[in-house]
Amino acid sequence: MAKKENKFRLIIADNKSFEEKVSFPFSVVNVTVSLISLIFIIFVIAFFTIANTRLKEYLPGCNNKSTIEALYKLNMIADSLENDLEQKNRFLANIKRILNDEDTVLTEISDISTESINYDTLSIRSSKEDSLFRAEFENEQMFNLYFSENLKNQGLSKNLKRSSISDFNFFVPIHGYITSHFDPTQNHYGVDIVSSKNEIVKATLPGTVVFANWTLATGHVLAIQHAANIISVYKHCSVLLVKEGDAVEAGDPIAVTGESGEQQTGPHLHFEIWYNGTPTDPTKFIYFE
Repeated sequence: MAKKENKFRLIIADNKSFEEKVSFPFSVVNVTVSLISLIFIIFVIAFFTIANTRLKEYLPGCNNKSTIEALYKLNMIADSLENDLEQKNRFLANIKRILNDEDTVLTEISDISTESINYDTLSIRSSKEDSLFRAEFENEQMFNLYFSENLKNQGLSKNLKRSSISDFNFFVPIHGYITSHFDPTQNHYGVDIVSSKNEIVKATLPGTVVFANWTLATGHVLAIQHAANIISVYKHCSVLLVKEGDAVEAGDPIAVTGESGEQQTGPHLHFEIWYNGTPTDPTKFIYFE
C-alpha cells in the first residue's frame, strides 16, 4: 500500500520505441492538495457567477423585487378574472332560466317558512360592535360614491366636482393602530399607522400619481393628486407599485408598507392629507382601526 511520502512519476512514452517523451513527478499529498484546490476554485467561480448574474433568480427564495411585484399583479389579475367568470356564469344561468320561463335567482334563499314569523314582535337593535362594523364596511365598500346634495346633475359621472373635502368618502389606505397623531406644532403633518408586516397600501381617493420616488429622510414616498385640490401622501414604503403619471382609483394597491428612510422608527405607514395646500388631520375623515 502506497504511503503519503512515496514519490511517483507519470511517464508518457512512444508506443513503438518506448522512448520517454514527457514525465511528471508526483506524490499522494500533491495530488490531494491539487484536487482540493481545483474543487475550491470551481466552487468560488460558480458562487460569484450565480451571485452576480440572473442565475440567482432561479434559486428558491432569491426572487428579486420585480419578480415579486409581477407575481402580485398576476395574482390580482387572476382574482379579477375569477370574479368576472363567476359573474358571467351567473348571468348565463339566469339567461337559461329566462329562456325556460323560470324565475331568475340572485342569491340562495334558505327554505324558511315565512308564515311562522310574527313581524309585529320583531325589534331592531344594533350593538356598539355592529355599528363599528357597519361604519368600517361602508368606509371600505362605498369608495368615493358620496355626492353633495347641492351638486347639479346627480349621477355616477367621474367628472362631477365636489364643493369641499367633507364631500368625499375616503378609502382606508391600511388598517392598523395609530402610534403618532397629527401634530403640526411638531412638524408632524400626518399620522403613523402600524399594521401587519408587508401590508398592501391602497389609494384613498381616485387621482393621478404626481410623485413616486426615494428620499433620504422618508424612504419610498408616494403622492397622489385628487380632485378639489386634495393631495394624499404615503411615506416609509418598502415597495412602490405605481409610478408618476399613473391614474389610480380608490382602493387600488399602490405600495407595500415598510421602514425605509432615516426618520423611520419601525415598520409603519406615514399618511398625510393636504387640502388647498394645508395639512389636514386624516382621522377626521378615516377610521383606521
